[in-house]
Amino acid sequence: MELPRRARGDELLRPGELLGLRQRLRNSARRHDLTTVIACAFDHRTRMLPFIYADTRMAPAGVRAIGAAMLDCGFDKTRIVLQQWNRHFRPSRMRLDGRIPDIFMVSSMQIHSAQCEALIRDACQIDPVHRPLIIAGGPKTIYEPWDVFSGDPLDPWGADVAVTGEEYVLLSLLEVLLSLRADDESPRSTFMRVRNSGTLDEIPGLVYARTDREGVAEELVDTGVQRLLGDLDELPRPVLGYQLLEPPSWKATLAPQALPASRVRKYSPIGSLVLTLGCKFNCPYCPIPAYNQRQYRVKSGQRVAAEMAQLGREYGLHYFFGADDNFFNNEERTLEILETLAHTKIDGVPVRRKIRWATEVTVHDTLKLKEHLPLARHAGIRALWIGVEDMTATLVKKGQSVDKTTEAFGLLQRCGISPMPMMMHHDAQPLVTRGPKPYGLLNQARLLRKAGAISLQVLMITPATGSKQYAEAFTSGLAYESVGGRRVEPHMMDANYVVASEHKQPWKKQLNIMAAYLYFYNPPRFLLALVRPKSKLYLADALMQLAGMCGLMQTIRRTLGWAVRLMRGDIQRKTTVPASRIPMRSADGATASHALPGMPPAELVQLNVESPAPSRAD
Repeated sequence: MELPRRARGDELLRPGELLGLRQRLRNSARRHDLTTVIACAFDHRTRMLPFIYADTRMAPAGVRAIGAAMLDCGFDKTRIVLQQWNRHFRPSRMRLDGRIPDIFMVSSMQIHSAQCEALIRDACQIDPVHRPLIIAGGPKTIYEPWDVFSGDPLDPWGADVAVTGEEYVLLSLLEVLLSLRADDESPRSTFMRVRNSGTLDEIPGLVYARTDREGVAEELVDTGVQRLLGDLDELPRPVLGYQLLEPPSWKATLAPQALPASRVRKYSPIGSLVLTLGCKFNCPYCPIPAYNQRQYRVKSGQRVAAEMAQLGREYGLHYFFGADDNFFNNEERTLEILETLAHTKIDGVPVRRKIRWATEVTVHDTLKLKEHLPLARHAGIRALWIGVEDMTATLVKKGQSVDKTTEAFGLLQRCGISPMPMMMHHDAQPLVTRGPKPYGLLNQARLLRKAGAISLQVLMITPATGSKQYAEAFTSGLAYESVGGRRVEPHMMDANYVVASEHKQPWKKQLNIMAAYLYFYNPPRFLLALVRPKSKLYLADALMQLAGMCGLMQTIRRTLGWAVRLMRGDIQRKTTVPASRIPMRSADGATASHALPGMPPAELVQLNVESPAPSRAD
């Protein structure tokens, strides 16, 4: 179920609003000696194709953006902990600047929600007198904020507040809390006092619990859908986030210092950068257009060039991935970025010789910009992940076809840009077909390889939170509850597992994905890539084959057992949408913006909440 749209004309912040907020917080931060830890939840059971390598070798942009915002606003005692690198990290044992942090933030995707809950639960073990303010955020919380709260009196735990928006929402929350914070009062005590006064209801993008019992939410208050930042140049510089990374370790505690600049490249050789946000297509399985309020948001070419140059100088980063939804979405804005980069020199050297970067596009938009693909090459682009989905456009139509896909791939290859197709497998698609129409999964994998693809991504279409099809996938009985006695867990919602299907033999769908990867990544193809590579980039094809074979071993190891269960049967299906068991309402008592069908209604109730005294025990 998609996020509702704000009133037309009210989707975006006014120009300069984020800049003004950042400046006000800088002035306020001087009076507050706050320490903050930001954790990125990560479930290591998700380590398989097509995410393996990038999942641990590219520090995520989301938590770095939050860290950069905190540091930019004057909160320099901030640390970013990636569970990718610190899987044994325990919030209950964290100490920063010799004390328990004032604020603990957790960011999570849906597939990592089990680890997100574990982190919050562990933080709740800290004595309430010293407990930090716990803030949950990230993609999981944007669409399902109720999952970070507990309504069970026998199992009290939970975040203090969920941020269902971006940096502006978090910084607005901090501004309100710091403006009302008493001397020596902990941020959590301030929050509880301010929460009960209704002051937070004026900040769109928050969900908080009202309760009279510690750790038990009796109802959730949703302040609505966030306003979005329109001009991405107003964001803090991403270089700041890299200063805050916790060094990789097997310890449960924090290191005395953040990861030195000289070691950042060793652990995160690929830098992820937000360049543009939004997509003009409206695919029913994708939540991106609704999240972006049907807006397209970009950074200027000068800002992009400056960020790449600064990260290169300070951390030695030369490889970047654009965290775009569809970089070619708007021709005018795309060309402005490409032309700026193509004419930029870093230390007297053209960008194309210093920087290598990649991003995501579509077949349709690639062909629209086919005359400008050489410019993209001069701007430093060396690979494009392309949402092909299904070459025959049977699953979804985004202007692609067999001929158009082949043409786009050929154009990219001739320009020295490697096409990296992203495919979606579905119930109606067989493994192999005969005849002129390449409908089969292997037929399409063969055509893509022949057209110049050096990598392949094949995922099973799966219900995605925030998409049009999400609720229907459960109410129609498409989604599985359990298979062979094993429940479908959050980490299995990464589209590598068949967890929603009407196929009579769903195990075939699971094996089809393995077969497609085996066809594309194998030793003979690796040896051939050494002699006749598909890419003009030196050894890129062979290296992708090696990475693919390593990832395939993990994919088979983790999903083969699931295929066996699917083969044996005993599939239990869901009939209701996963929704909050805690009553949820908007700030004015109406239906909550983040509510799903089947969620219990909430009424305006008067809870017996006592405001904590404005003090803090040391």
